[in-house]
Amino acid sequence: MPLPLRARLQKYVAAWPWRRVGILAGISLLLALMLVIYLFGVSDHFFGRLFSAFFVLCWLLAVTFLAVVPFVTWATAHWFGRGWAEVSTPAPRPRRASAGVAAARSHSSPAASRRPEKS
Repeated sequence: MPLPLRARLQKYVAAWPWRRVGILAGISLLLALMLVIYLFGVSDHFFGRLFSAFFVLCWLLAVTFLAVVPFVTWATAHWFGRGWAEVSTPAPRPRRASAGVAAARSHSSPAASRRPEKS
């Protein structure tokens, strides 16, 4: 019997290199703050405005992905039917047999193909 989704997700996330992720995130944050300080300085309460804008952005993203997206997924399944909500996989396109044709072609210049042949 396959593992439930929660157990699979915990196993997948536990395998991540968290130390490396933390170091990269910290360095990225430090470089971003240094760039902001270099460009704008510390005057005019810039960091206060930056923090509030970041807070609003995170709040909007959280509401979107924790409430709106699950609701739309639920609504499409229950209001329009399961067939409408399911992701349909497109039919695979047939491959062209270009390998055999390319090997049979000669590699002459385009100008040579326009010249009249002499008999």
